[in-house]
Formats: sequence, structure tokens, C-alpha cells
Amino acid sequence: MERSADIHVTTGHPSWVSAATGPVDPAQVNNYDAFAEAYSAETENNIMNAYWARPAIMALAGDVSGRRVLDVGCGSGPLAAALRDRGAVVTATDFSAGMLALARRRLGDDADLRLADLRDPLPFDDGSFDDVVASLVLHYLKDWGPALAEIRRVLRTGGRLIMSVHHPYVDHVSQPPPRPSYFSTTSFTDEWTFGGKSYPMTFWRRPLHAMIDAFAAAGFRVAVLDEPQVDPAARELFPDEYPDYEGKVGFVAFVLEALEPGES
Repeated sequence: MERSADIHVTTGHPSWVSAATGPVDPAQVNNYDAFAEAYSAETENNIMNAYWARPAIMALAGDVSGRRVLDVGCGSGPLAAALRDRGAVVTATDFSAGMLALARRRLGDDADLRLADLRDPLPFDDGSFDDVVASLVLHYLKDWGPALAEIRRVLRTGGRLIMSVHHPYVDHVSQPPPRPSYFSTTSFTDEWTFGGKSYPMTFWRRPLHAMIDAFAAAGFRVAVLDEPQVDPAARELFPDEYPDYEGKVGFVAFVLEALEPGES
């Protein structure tokens, strides 16, 4: 049996992320509008986003030429731009107006960008898309049921949800003791610091089996479960940081197939 000491996880954070040390104002939690420009600049070409999280989604998406793709939680639009460059017909949403403004700057005035919150109904007809991508998005939600149901609704039968979230084991071991049970769905709050100012960010961690159960309940079948590795190209670009990421787990990613009603 593998000892826990032999399991390679990335439990550290980028320099702008730290554990919250005090109470937070709920009105300020996850307020991307407050730091959209700084966050976009920080994550544009860093190792964690540009050479790990986004390449994982692109690799799972494969050939998207001519496919109608919805990017939910698009942020400033780097993934949407990459999908469009591969020939996809891209629509993108985000709940942050500040992030959407940056995406508009990147993608142009003719891009189909919508302000939308995954906790609410999506502004699209049934079966509008061949694929939905959600890169590091769903871990902001306590309840995945309504969001997954809406994503399934706007996908055609046989379409794909391609998504990633924080790895549940990594989020479990990275929390200071006493930790909640791994088998519980629990929240934790970090502080992201840009320009000397800190912003509280709350995430929801759930065990892997709870994710799989939520997918099935929403009408999806797991086609691929992936634990992506950092892009080896980062070795030369980030020689000091790369050893902290090589061979370690940070995210879990899925390709989910949208089933016919009643199919399992």
C-alpha cells in the first residue's frame, strides 16, 4: 500500500495566495471585479495557469474545428481565444463584468460574450452547443446540481462537458489542522493579494465520489478522468519553479458525455 508520504501533491500556492487568517465580509468574497486587471496579468503566462490548467483543457478538447463551444467562467478570455484559434465557434460567459471587459478587449467587439452566473439559468436555448468548457470554475459553487443541469440542458445529446477543478485530495491536505473529513463537502477561504491589497476567495471542496455522483445525476457519463501534469515546456521557462510542480498533482479534469434522458 502506498504511504501518504509518497504521494506527490502540490500543497503550496503562488506568492499572491495565502490562507485567510480572519473573518471576511461576505459581500467582498470572490469579487473578481475588484482585481480583474491584476489577476489577468498575473495568470496570463504563469506556470500554474498557462502551462498546467489551460493546456489540460485544450488537450482534452482535441479537435474543435467547427464545433459550437461555450466557455463558462471565461475570465479574461485566454481559453476562449485558444479554442477560437483552433476553429471553434466560441461563446463565453462570466459572472464578473470586469473580467468580461478584458475578454472583450482580447476577443474583439464581435465576440459573443454574456454576463451570466452559473447559479442561475443560462441565457441559451436547449442543445445550443457541442461542447462546454469549464476550467477551474465549479469549485466556487456549494451545490453543483443546478449548474450541471443547466450545462446539460444547453448541450446537445452526445455533446461534451470538459472541465477541471482543484484536486480534492490536494485541497484536503493543504488545509491546516484540524481538517474536516475528506468525505465531507466543505468550504475554505484563501486571500489573494494584488497591489498590496488582499481579497477573500472562498472555494468548496468535495470528495471525488461526490463529483461523480453529481455528474450522473445531471445526465452525464464520465468518458475521461485525468490528473494533468504540468507542461514540460515550463522546465526551461521557469527553472526555479518547475521542480515544485514536476510529477505532482494539482487539478482533476474530466470529459463528460451528455446522455439521452433516461440513459445511464
